[in-house]
Amino acid sequence: MISLGCAKNLVDAEIMLGSLQERGIEITEDTENADVVIVNTCSFIDSAQEESVDTILETDDLRKHGKKGQGLIVSGCLPQRFKEELPKLLPEVDAFIGIDQVRDIPEIVEQSKASRAEKIASKKKKNRASRKKVSKRLAELDAGKTASQHEKDEAIRGTDEFGKTKRVVTPDEPFVDVNKRPNYIPDVATPRYRLTPKHLTYLKIAEGCNHPCSFCIIPRMRGTHRSRQQDDIVAEAKRLIKDGVKEINLISQDTTYYGLDLRKNPSRAIASPERFSAATNSLPVDATTISSLLRELNSLRGDFWVRMLYTHPAHWMPDLITTMRECRKVAKYIDIPLQHIHPTMLQRMRRETSGDYIRELIAEIRAGIPGIAIRTTFIVGFPGETDNHFDTLLDFIRETRFERLGVFSYSQEEKTIAGKMTRQLPDEIRQERRALAMAEQHDVARELSESMVGRKIKVLVEGKASEDDLTSSNIRSWEHGLIRDENVDAPNLKGRYQVARGEADAPDIDGRVYIRGHKLPEGKFAKVKIVGHTDYDLIGEAV
Repeated sequence: MISLGCAKNLVDAEIMLGSLQERGIEITEDTENADVVIVNTCSFIDSAQEESVDTILETDDLRKHGKKGQGLIVSGCLPQRFKEELPKLLPEVDAFIGIDQVRDIPEIVEQSKASRAEKIASKKKKNRASRKKVSKRLAELDAGKTASQHEKDEAIRGTDEFGKTKRVVTPDEPFVDVNKRPNYIPDVATPRYRLTPKHLTYLKIAEGCNHPCSFCIIPRMRGTHRSRQQDDIVAEAKRLIKDGVKEINLISQDTTYYGLDLRKNPSRAIASPERFSAATNSLPVDATTISSLLRELNSLRGDFWVRMLYTHPAHWMPDLITTMRECRKVAKYIDIPLQHIHPTMLQRMRRETSGDYIRELIAEIRAGIPGIAIRTTFIVGFPGETDNHFDTLLDFIRETRFERLGVFSYSQEEKTIAGKMTRQLPDEIRQERRALAMAEQHDVARELSESMVGRKIKVLVEGKASEDDLTSSNIRSWEHGLIRDENVDAPNLKGRYQVARGEADAPDIDGRVYIRGHKLPEGKFAKVKIVGHTDYDLIGEAV
């Protein structure tokens, strides 16, 4: 399994591997000797899409020079987005599957092996395109599509048409099984082969998204928001804690929307703060919400953190602030992508929040949850962004002093509203603005790191710090943009260290705490005193 993209994609990969293992199929890390390779793809932005195509073609090249009978399956967001075109563009792939088919993977593995054997027996060869040509053709196809009436209807509302399945089996083309409108959601009975370290995991509480953001393709690929039942999530959390998990990261496309679709006669058109607040206030006392879920998870026995990722600013209710303050096991950390602060940009992005609303919300969160660490992301170089719009954003970054911040340079996605907007900015301007925004955050991050010196904090010990850990910088993520630029102090970290994370640090995307010369138990909590820092990371000694 080669899984690309976000943590939500990683959980899909774990479900596929768990389903295969349940059927008695052996999982191997040896790509060359595998009978089947699955590439679980990301299609969030152009660069992620290109990485997916690269990985598919590289896997095929490896197969041609090694195990020629190896099956190749492509799953995830790329087939969801290009279900019609991919089989023609990538005929070397034996099967394409969508999000709804993750539990059917054992049968599809067998199908891909049989398909590969037939291709070898027929000795038919098809010319394949280069990665550049495939990526270019996908962009052309996407741009040339005429939106159907179903897509014109907000593109995020479910219809009968979107529920139909695309399933094709032909002798000359790959096997294709993709639902046009995904509706799958895992439950506690779903097998998982966890790919994270034993002490941490991601717990998917919902799938899909109901927001109309003009720059985003996710609702078209992932479908409308659908929540798991609360007792089902709690049952899985209990099992994970029993297995030794110390950190549970709650994930979905919009974690703060959790439970609102479970109410009676739900309307999906409540994405704005006003409508969401009215819908929340009309709920019965015992209704399922993100607050009710956090409180029940907090009541479970054991020493662990619950971390909430992917919250939307439009859906922060006063009760959630109170819940986070009162629940000791809920990490004082929030991930809240804001994307911009200038009202014109927020309107063009269709973010449903104003600049004043955002400023008030940040102030309420910080006042209501002492010690909270706030992570956010911004998009720079969006169509129509002027120097004045961008300067307003820089001022906001200086004033607000976010504990964690990432920056995207805008990626023009052809099948989005923003992709068709006029006044698209040149790539040089987008990249320059990203660098300027990160330079502002660099200064903020260094000052915040310095303010931690002398404090004692609780950390989760990850393990021994490798040379790469000690020198890493320029971290990028498809979900969190450019997270940290060059760490000029990194070369000063010499010697033996353990790497850990504090409450303010989510896995893979935030800062680290390097513990000098101690052998603390891995995968356990410890207390350290901060004695130094780099630009983004802290240096500690065990207490």
